[in-house]
Amino acid sequence: MSQDMEDLPGKWFIPWIETLITAKNLHKKPRCIVFLQENTSQPECFEKKWPRMVQHDGSHLLLISKWHTKRNFQLYVLTGSHCNTTLTNMTDPNRNCTYNHSDEGSCQVRCLKTKEICKETRYNKEVCRQIDPDIKDKYIINLTNTTENCFKCDNPEKKPEIDLKWNKTVNEEGGKVGAAQAAEIMNNMADFITSFEGNSAAVSVAEGISGVLVKIPDPVDIEEISFAYNSPNESMNIVENSDYLGKFSRSVSVSKEAFEKAVSLNITVPFAALFRFNNLASDELNSTVLGNEVLAVEMGTTISNLTDKMYIHFRNVTYEGYPSCQSWNGEGSRPNWTDYGCETIKDGNNIMCECSHLTFFAILLAPPNVTISSSDLKNLTTITQVGCGFSLFFLSIVLFMHSLLRRTNASISTRILIYLVVALYLLNLSFLINNFVAKVRNAVGCKIMAAVMHYSMLATFTWFAVQAFHLCLQLHVGGKVVIPHYILKVSIISWALPGVVVTVLLILGKYGEQVIYTDNPQDNVAMCWITDIDVHYIVNIGYYALVFIFTFTAFIVMMVWLFCLKRNGQIPTNRHSIGVILGLCCMLGIGWGFAFFAYGVLQIPAYYIFTILNSFQGFFLFIYYYRSSHSGETASGFQGSNSSSSTLKSNLDIFENPYSNRLEKK
Repeated sequence: MSQDMEDLPGKWFIPWIETLITAKNLHKKPRCIVFLQENTSQPECFEKKWPRMVQHDGSHLLLISKWHTKRNFQLYVLTGSHCNTTLTNMTDPNRNCTYNHSDEGSCQVRCLKTKEICKETRYNKEVCRQIDPDIKDKYIINLTNTTENCFKCDNPEKKPEIDLKWNKTVNEEGGKVGAAQAAEIMNNMADFITSFEGNSAAVSVAEGISGVLVKIPDPVDIEEISFAYNSPNESMNIVENSDYLGKFSRSVSVSKEAFEKAVSLNITVPFAALFRFNNLASDELNSTVLGNEVLAVEMGTTISNLTDKMYIHFRNVTYEGYPSCQSWNGEGSRPNWTDYGCETIKDGNNIMCECSHLTFFAILLAPPNVTISSSDLKNLTTITQVGCGFSLFFLSIVLFMHSLLRRTNASISTRILIYLVVALYLLNLSFLINNFVAKVRNAVGCKIMAAVMHYSMLATFTWFAVQAFHLCLQLHVGGKVVIPHYILKVSIISWALPGVVVTVLLILGKYGEQVIYTDNPQDNVAMCWITDIDVHYIVNIGYYALVFIFTFTAFIVMMVWLFCLKRNGQIPTNRHSIGVILGLCCMLGIGWGFAFFAYGVLQIPAYYIFTILNSFQGFFLFIYYYRSSHSGETASGFQGSNSSSSTLKSNLDIFENPYSNRLEKK
């Protein structure tokens, strides 16, 4: 100290200081001695960090800064006189911070742990103004009153210290900022953070692009930080206490764990940047973004797998549709939104996103007409899984019987039936495991899963059409197909054509994770499928519409022909006719036509009918296969007595024993 020790009001501290300094080894703990004179301001260089003593309404008040409350100091405060004995007792290095002493009112000693004394206090604006109207960023400890010890004068709601303009050229197309340019802005944030002094700044880049930066130079000061505002065009506040976020319409909270991860990844000066893009280009699906607000959080490195997650709140917002919290990793020319790592919590008009990583975020709104209730989705999922499981079991039996018992004796009709069974088997299997692959959250695996399932479905559609063509051809030629390499040609068309379509869509990147929205966002289901709705309508709906027209026409022709046979007495029972009709429906995929009625008031009933019929399609095919084989075995050596019965046998041998012709030839 520059002043003479004799002039200090605490000159009687000198013997105690000498004793303290000469204490053996000092237990290798650093000690700091500060003399405070009441109502005397400290030098300017000490203003932020060093304590100050004042008196107010007969009470002794100690003013410490936020800097102290982040550090675990033991602070002994002595007030009064004749404290020599007290000082001697305090030289014990083993003494914990529990020392409170009063020497008949002449010397009061209080030991304070700076990190704990003001831990639970809240901002009290009125008390702080009474003591000092200009006080800020301080904590007031009442040393006289033992019931309410600390008042916080550190306002948790702060405006950024400075306003900056980032002179960065932003090219807009049609009033929208490209996704790639938005990603570039966030990737350059670490370099921009070094271009200004101070610990916080409001940054403006261009119209509709603004943000806030916060630096934390000392890792000891790391705490959760929130950014809050009330409208998309309003400036952002820095809020250091989440209890104060309820007054804002929108807020983003970055956890302490995120800052600690940034430090562990060698970020020299930890920082957090929140930028708001109100004019970001749409994704390929032209999804609706709540408030047109896309938020981006950057900390200079990749932050993921947070256990103390980041929170985004939208409070008291009005919207149409069903919200879903989505994120985008900044790659690609357009956003590729996914709900991976984010959970959507909806409470009335309040929406909260709970995310385990930092990147671009938005709340997408699914239109009400593309959603179903949570209970309906669960019911449909259960029906489909049970039906597909049964179908796989019975289709496996059909394939086993064919491969081991009768493969060498199979007719052309039987081969076509078996190829349809194979395609349907692949479709059921890929559908059952699709949801499990989607839960793994592997982008490449999900694309492959979607491609396999799509290929199986297109192949199934094609074999429906081949079945219809084959039945009509048999009617036309009287059961004798004489086309060279007939089965090879239809196989190439049925297996290769879907492969070409799927390969093209893979190259174009049309496969990925698709979300089935419900009225309860927590029950939304993800699956691997086509992400472009236009491609889905053109390739799937359009292609099946052609197949449906062709197969339904063949079905009508078959029904007319069967009606004629029944009228002539060539089909003996109604039971047999019903079995033939069900077999035709299954083999021609007529049940898929209910998908065309899945609109408006018929949407949910059509879903149920469609799901039930198609989930058990494999089971129906097995019943037909078994009945036709069994009935054919009993009549495999029987020769028809009239031309009508032989015509029935030759024209629709698929409805009787599929191996009988080969057995007779032997």
